[in-house]
Formats: sequence, structure tokens, C-alpha cells
Amino acid sequence: MSDDKVYAVSKIVGTSKNSIEDAIQNAIGTAAQSLKNLDWFTVCETRGYIQEGKVAWYQVTIELGFRYQK
Repeated sequence: MSDDKVYAVSKIVGTSKNSIEDAIQNAIGTAAQSLKNLDWFTVCETRGYIQEGKVAWYQVTIELGFRYQK
């Protein structure tokens, strides 16, 4: 049996009112409810929403790598 792996990549956006880290956790936590074998992620873009001169939301676009089962 080979140790080679095959991955699919999905791009998603997580949000949080608290922090960039929470936005990443929210994205991964939600994806993990329906995607199996999540192995890695890459942060592609970080944004924020401003309301009344203050940061209201953090938005993080990530790519998730999930492994196909052989």
C-alpha cells in the first residue's frame, strides 16, 4: 500500500466579530461538520468590515485541503 495521498481543495470564508483567529476557527469548525479528512489550510486573504469607525467583523478566506480515502 502506497503512502501517497490525493487531496481536494475547497475555498471558504470564515467570519468573526472577535479576531482573525476566531474567523479561521469558525471556518474550519463549520467545514469539519461536513468534510472528512481535513489536513491543512492556507490563509489566502484577510479583510475586515468597518462600522461607525470601528472594526465590526473580521473575514478570512482560506483554502482547505482534505484527503481522499483510497
